[in-house]
Amino acid sequence: MIGALQNIFKIPDLRRKVMVTLGLIAVYRLGGFIPTPGIDSQALAEFFKNIAKSQGGQILGIMNMFSGGSLEKLTIFALGIMPYISSSIIIQLLTAVIPALEKLSKEGKAGHQKINQFTRYATVGLAIIQSYFIALWLEHPGRLLEGLSIVSHPGLSFRFLTVITLTTGTIFIMWLG
Repeated sequence: MIGALQNIFKIPDLRRKVMVTLGLIAVYRLGGFIPTPGIDSQALAEFFKNIAKSQGGQILGIMNMFSGGSLEKLTIFALGIMPYISSSIIIQLLTAVIPALEKLSKEGKAGHQKINQFTRYATVGLAIIQSYFIALWLEHPGRLLEGLSIVSHPGLSFRFLTVITLTTGTIFIMWLG
């Protein structure tokens, strides 16, 4: 085991690959601390503390777990990789239903590359939709806050910025993968 670890630093190509991987992990962890612009972090923490006491707390807890804790802090990586996973499932189901996609999946490597491209496009579309609804939800969180505002300046500009930020975060995570 120790010999294998020593080889990592002796072989230049292996050392470079390990360092790139560690760098990408560091970037991902750093993105988990950068908040979405326009969010009051203290009000968001209060909101999650209140919602944890209700029935919806369990569902949000699971979603937060899948995003690596980024949903609770509403960081730029809050959506995580879930839009990609959902898009992949949707495309796989559509492959069984749509004959053209089924034919494409049987065309070998080129067909699979095309299906992967469709999955990535669907991921961007799904991330845009999810980001928009998260922005709307943040502007109107319901009765759980009773007067607290999570968003400092609600409106169209906040929604646009949130959609761009969260979608870009998802695309970046998809690229890292």
